[in-house]
Amino acid sequence: MGQYIIRRVLWMLVALFAISVVTFLLMRLVPGGPFNSERGIPEAVKRNLEARYNLNAPLTEQYLDYMGGLVVPRVTDGEWKQSQIEHYLALRWMNFGPSLKSPNRTVTAIVAESLPASVQLGFAAILIALAIGIPIGTIAALRQNTAWDYASMAIAVAGVSVPSIISAPLLKYIFAVNLKILPSSGWGGWEHIILPAFALGFIESALIARLTRASLLQVLREDYIRTARSKGLPERFVIGWHAMKNSLIPVVTVIGPLAAALLTGTFVVETIFGIPGLGRSFVTSIGNRDYPLIMGTVMLFATFVVIGNLLVDITYALLDPRIRYD
Repeated sequence: MGQYIIRRVLWMLVALFAISVVTFLLMRLVPGGPFNSERGIPEAVKRNLEARYNLNAPLTEQYLDYMGGLVVPRVTDGEWKQSQIEHYLALRWMNFGPSLKSPNRTVTAIVAESLPASVQLGFAAILIALAIGIPIGTIAALRQNTAWDYASMAIAVAGVSVPSIISAPLLKYIFAVNLKILPSSGWGGWEHIILPAFALGFIESALIARLTRASLLQVLREDYIRTARSKGLPERFVIGWHAMKNSLIPVVTVIGPLAAALLTGTFVVETIFGIPGLGRSFVTSIGNRDYPLIMGTVMLFATFVVIGNLLVDITYALLDPRIRYD
C-alpha cells in the first residue's frame, strides 16, 4: 500500500502540473484582458500595468515566475502576520500573487476568507446527501418492486430532475419568506447552513440513492451472501456488514469528486443565499480576467480532486478485502 500511495502522489504532481499549464494557456488565449474595460484606458497606462504584473513578458517566463511564487516562499513572516486568517490556515508558502482587480489584496487572502464558508457548506451538504441517499437506496433494494421501492426511486428522480437553481429559491420562499423559521440569506450560525446545504445535498442524494440500490441488488445475489445466510447469521448482520460494505464501493467512487466540488463552493447556491464562498469569487474572476485568482482557485480545486480520488482508492481496500494494491 505504501508504494502505491507514493506512486499515486507522484502522478498527482504530474496531473497538477498539466492542469496548471492548460489553465495558464487557456486564460491567455481567451479574448480580452484584465485591464480591458468598456470605457477603455490609455494605452500607456495599460502598458505600465502589464509591466508591473509581468504580463508583457513571454508566456514561458510568466508561467515559471508564477509557479516559482507558488511553491517557493517569497513573503516575509512579518508581512503574513497582517492577515491572521492566512496565518491560521498555514497558507504562507502558497503565494498565488496579487489579485489584478483588487491589488491591495492577495489571492491567498481571498481564498483564505472564502474557503471556510464553502467548506462548511459543502461538508453539511455531503452529510445530508449521505443521510438521505444511502437509506433510501437501501430500502429500495431490500423492498424491490414494492411500493417502498417505487416511492424511494420517485424521490431520487425528483432530486435529479430539480436543479438547485429551482430548489434553492423554492426552499427560501417556503421556509424563510412564508414560514419565517430560517434566515433567507447571510452566513454565521448553524441556521444559515440548513437551507443551502439541503438545496445542494438533496440533489446529490438522488444519485447516491440510485447507486446504492443498483449496487446492493447486485451484491445480494453474490455467493458469499447466500453462504452467510445459510450459516444462520441474522439478516441485519448479513445486510449491515457483508452486503452494505461492498455495495458502497460505487458510492465511494462518486463521493471523491463530489466532495471536491461541494467543498470548493457552488456559485448558484452561494449567490441565492448570499454566502461569501469561493464559488462566487471563482466565477467573478473569470469575468474580470483576474489571472492569479483564476489560477489559484483552479489549482485549489484540482488539488481537492486528486486528493479525493486517492482517498477513494484507499477506501476501496478497506471496504473490500479482495482489492489489493501491492
